[in-house]
Amino acid sequence: MFRIKCFGILGGDKRQIYCGRSMAEDGFGVCMCGFENYSGNIGTEQCSLEETAMKSDAFILPLPCSRDGSVLNAPFAGEEIRLQDIQRLTQDKPVFCGMKSFLPAGFQNVYDYSMREEFAVENAVPTAEGAIELAMREFDGTINSSPCLVAGYGRIGRILADMLKGIGADVTVSARKLRDRAFIRAAGMNAVDTCEIKGRYDIVFNTVPHLVFDAQTLARISPELVIDLASAPGGVDFEGAQRLSVKAVHALSLPGKAAPAASGIIIKNAVYNIIREEQL
Repeated sequence: MFRIKCFGILGGDKRQIYCGRSMAEDGFGVCMCGFENYSGNIGTEQCSLEETAMKSDAFILPLPCSRDGSVLNAPFAGEEIRLQDIQRLTQDKPVFCGMKSFLPAGFQNVYDYSMREEFAVENAVPTAEGAIELAMREFDGTINSSPCLVAGYGRIGRILADMLKGIGADVTVSARKLRDRAFIRAAGMNAVDTCEIKGRYDIVFNTVPHLVFDAQTLARISPELVIDLASAPGGVDFEGAQRLSVKAVHALSLPGKAAPAASGIIIKNAVYNIIREEQL
């Protein structure tokens, strides 16, 4: 049984709206702050920051919680919400957030749901679906039968490669480890060393969070489209891609764009798991 009875959801995108709705359906009180400019139906109570702090037993911040370490990431807010104000009002109550490294020093009882393994694995599915949707929109051909390269065989890379294979793409996956390359070949796909990428590909999907596709590599493989799924600064030389006339897109926060309802429930479940483990 949770001791927390009411959650204050501060800022964020549609993921937080669906997270709040789902929590309300579970029987919790929910106060939403920072959604004044959202044109749809929030579905739960909207409050000021002060009201939310007073009514709530715990707080949920978005992913990322901030983009500059000073202001809350709240694209639907009517005005800026400063992190120092949240810090002052939340006091010693639990705060759940994504990428807590953006929070200033002094925040107490902070739990980062984005660092949890189950959160990362479950988010890989909407990320992969969003990447394919983006590729279908930006690529002039069909993914079916097109040579595609997936760089990296982590959570997202594995699921994305399997989805691409399922719709008929000619899939090559790069990985550094011999073990991973063996698994890739066993799954019926081509495998290359990430440090020695070669071949020609119509579409490249990067999941590696450091520079893999410099101008020389892009010139060698001649892709028509590059989609970088890695966190900033990513793994693609975008200036080099522009010089080579290669269309390159840095696709961040795809779960919130491609599947906000599912992504909001993933956040909710991760928060619930933390509460159970920490006995909050």
